[in-house]
Amino acid sequence: MKVLLVQPSLDPPGGGNLVAAWMLEALRGEHALSLLTWQPPDVAACNRHYGTSLRGGDFAIYSVPALARRLGRLSPTPLALLKDAYLMRRGQALAADHDLVLTCNNEGDFGRRAIQYIHYPKLDRQRPAVDLRWYHASRGLVALYYRAAARVARLSPARMKQNLTLVNSAYMAARVRTLHGIAPIVLHPPVPGDFPAIPWAERDNGFVCVGRLSREKRIDTIVDILRRVRAGGDDVTLDVVGMPDDRTHVRVVRRLAREHAAWMRVHLDVPRDELIRLMTRRRYGIHAMRDEHFGIAVAEMVRAGTIPFVSAGGGPVEIVGTDTLCWSDPADAVAKIRAVLHSPERQSALCQHLAGRAALFSAERFCAALRALVRDFSALPA
Repeated sequence: MKVLLVQPSLDPPGGGNLVAAWMLEALRGEHALSLLTWQPPDVAACNRHYGTSLRGGDFAIYSVPALARRLGRLSPTPLALLKDAYLMRRGQALAADHDLVLTCNNEGDFGRRAIQYIHYPKLDRQRPAVDLRWYHASRGLVALYYRAAARVARLSPARMKQNLTLVNSAYMAARVRTLHGIAPIVLHPPVPGDFPAIPWAERDNGFVCVGRLSREKRIDTIVDILRRVRAGGDDVTLDVVGMPDDRTHVRVVRRLAREHAAWMRVHLDVPRDELIRLMTRRRYGIHAMRDEHFGIAVAEMVRAGTIPFVSAGGGPVEIVGTDTLCWSDPADAVAKIRAVLHSPERQSALCQHLAGRAALFSAERFCAALRALVRDFSALPA
């Protein structure tokens, strides 16, 4: 089939862009692919950070006119919803030349039944606190903005609800059911790469934190938690591994690393093989984002054989699959970490439990499931 993927960007960082890149990876051997995006992707960067093996000839590229990109850069605000609407409008124009339209950019309306993958519903006006900016203070302005975007996109909620809807977690499935009244299919994002099985005894008694360096990741909270753990006599270390995303938070993290140089290190923009090496050499992981939609970094930690402690709520709770590793506040985190650090029996039981969950998040499982969903979808009457 001729398949069109509509995605604002493939470039790192971001879990949504990773999933989109792996959609192309999964389908390139079976279908003729095209990508509609704001600007052509850096394929080498995608492969380096996502573990894909894409080549420039794997898909045709449609990008928006250079004038539209320049106008978008002039805005003092991101205009993400309006840019998505413009891209959707262009996708509608291209849909007739393709057998299937697929988007990894949440809800979509392409004038026909499509497949949409929702990380967080963009039509939900109740945004996460981390997304809120000064312009969200005016309800009237926000309502006007949503109406303008819907008009540009020519979005029909009724048509959108006819799409096959995929979501990244059961947590997000519940939110989509409440918002749109549709029943989505959970397809966990892929965690690519081969993670060597390093024996527990050969790993450092340290923690790894993985992900974008942005304020919602609360790396300062993680440092505070481990500082308290160390104050109790446990000589643990912390490796922060990620992509710089929020310059202010990057400065905060660098300052913290200088203050705690004896036990904290920061690794920015490392190749994927180095990321895997760092994770598989540590015993523990830690993740502090509240109510994350899924949490690819946590799934990476599970596949790497670490024991990750996560903030209670959202997709990471589903990934670890046990309340033992979910903390509600820093004091609770310190208590749960110490309980595991001081009990080899708990460590062994948790390693066994998490090993049974690791296969749920493999790239192979994602690719096979997506290919089957596409085949089944294309077999349905239009």
